[in-house]
Parts: sequence; structure tokens; C-alpha cells
Amino acid sequence: MSSPVLICGSVAFDTITLFEGHFKDHILPENIKSLSVSFFVPTMRKEFGGCAGNIAYSLKMLGGNPIPVATVGKDSAEYLKHFENLGISTEAIKVLPDAFTAQCHITTDLDGNQFAAFHPGAMLSSHTNKIEKTGAVWAIVAPDSKEGMFAHAESLNAQGIPFIFDLGQAMPLFDKADIEKMLGLAQAMTVNDYEASVIEQRLGRSIEDLSHFLEAIVVTRGAEGASLYIKGEETQIPPLKASKVCDPTGCGDAHRGGLLYGLTQGWSWYESACLASLMGTLKIEVQGPQNYVYTREEIADKLKEAYGVEM
Repeated sequence: MSSPVLICGSVAFDTITLFEGHFKDHILPENIKSLSVSFFVPTMRKEFGGCAGNIAYSLKMLGGNPIPVATVGKDSAEYLKHFENLGISTEAIKVLPDAFTAQCHITTDLDGNQFAAFHPGAMLSSHTNKIEKTGAVWAIVAPDSKEGMFAHAESLNAQGIPFIFDLGQAMPLFDKADIEKMLGLAQAMTVNDYEASVIEQRLGRSIEDLSHFLEAIVVTRGAEGASLYIKGEETQIPPLKASKVCDPTGCGDAHRGGLLYGLTQGWSWYESACLASLMGTLKIEVQGPQNYVYTREEIADKLKEAYGVEM
């Protein structure tokens, strides 16, 4: 079995409904002060989500050995069974009997507009889930509660386990001092292009400059591929064209799974980033963050064809 990789982050349920109309026809600007609307949503799906869950799914598909480090609630049995069916360890998942698992409820209309309500639930107590010595060769600190992200980052650093800092949706929680502190603990960072621009603005330093203090920084750029920064040098990761663009939810997490797999195999950052881009592309072609399914052989063929990288 591959060496363990600790996936610190959120495990959550996503409940997604479709309103077969237009919000703008029901929300009147002149009545916005006393807003009370109800939408009939005939279709609904419930997805397994959360950054740690999605990254673990991607890494496991590749043959890796992810160990999610997360807190879940009294309603988590279905998710834990899902992990067990996939062969993903649940040994580092803490169940809190007095809380619900983090949940996001999203309603979308025919224009693609969304209402979303997020309940953090057990995620708020992620800092209470201590990281024990596991023999992990790599880890990632993905979006979670701010207190939990720092607790896990400091524990990984103290144990000498290299980790990737994945700011993601936690960006509003981190000010300049927070980002600087996290970068002082991490070995690498992954962000999308928007997050990269915010970090540059908050720190007053370029991504190229910041890369001198880390092993690497990977900036994803959607359909334009990605950029790999090592010691101030930028290398482009060419984009892959998806057969169809279905749903971007979880693409960044799929990308992180590919990156971690390459690193645990002793690949270069460039080779790992190529696999990461492939995994993000495969995910965008399917609805939901954990519904894309490929064999390791299929992924290996696609990786060699697209980038000339041998898996």
C-alpha cells in the first residue's frame, strides 16, 4: 500500500436543488426589506462533499492512501460508510454526537443564480481532532475552521510532516499575519488565480517572490491550465480541453489529489502538477464532486497522451 497522506479539512454534505424558474421574477426590489419567498424545487440531489472528502476521493482513485483528518456529526454514518466502501481510512475522523456534519444547502435557478446556506456544525470543532503520529509522508491543510487549520498545520510542522497549504474558501478568514504564519509552517501552497491575486494584495509581495520561501506554489487558472512557481521561476502547465464542462464543484480538490499522489511517488513538482491538471479536467466533466470514476490504467493512458508523463 502507498504511504499514508493526511488530508486535513472539511467533510460535508451538499444538498443541491433546482428551481425551474428565475429568482428575479419572485424577488421584487421594492419589497426587499420584507423578503419572504418560497421556491418549489422538484429535483434534489445529496452529494458527498467537503474539501477533505473530495481530495481523499481523488487520491484514492489514483491508488494513494489518504487518511482524512476531520470532524463530523451524529448524521455521518452514511458518509463514513461511503469512505469504507471506497477503502478510505476513517481512523482519523472524529465523530461528535452533539453536532451535525457540516452541510451546504444550495438552490439554483435556470439562470445559474444561487442561494446557498452553509452550516459548519462539527467542523467548528476540528481543532479538537489531534493528529497522532501516522507515518505520513505528505499532508495537506485544506479549508476548514481557521482554528482547526492552524492546529493541524502546527502539529504537522512539529512532527516534521511536509504539507501543502490550500487556502481556498477559507480565504476570508485569513489576514496578512495569518497567511504569513501559515506559509512559515508549510512546504508548499496551492491556490487558484483569484486567491493568488488576493494573497499578493494582502502581503504586498508577488507569488514569484513568495515561492523563494517554499518548495513550490501551484496556481490553477481554469481553462488556461496552471502555473508552477519554484524559487521565483514560473513554469506553465498546459491546459487540457474537457470533453464537456458540466460542474466545476470539487475540481480544485481533484487537482490536489493528483498533486499529492505525484509527490508521494517521488515525482517532480512538474509531473505532479500535470497529473493534478488532468484530475481537475476529469472532474469537471461530471456532475458532483465525487461522481467521476476512472481506473488507474485509464488515467495513466490519458496522462501519457496529454503530457508524456509515465505513471
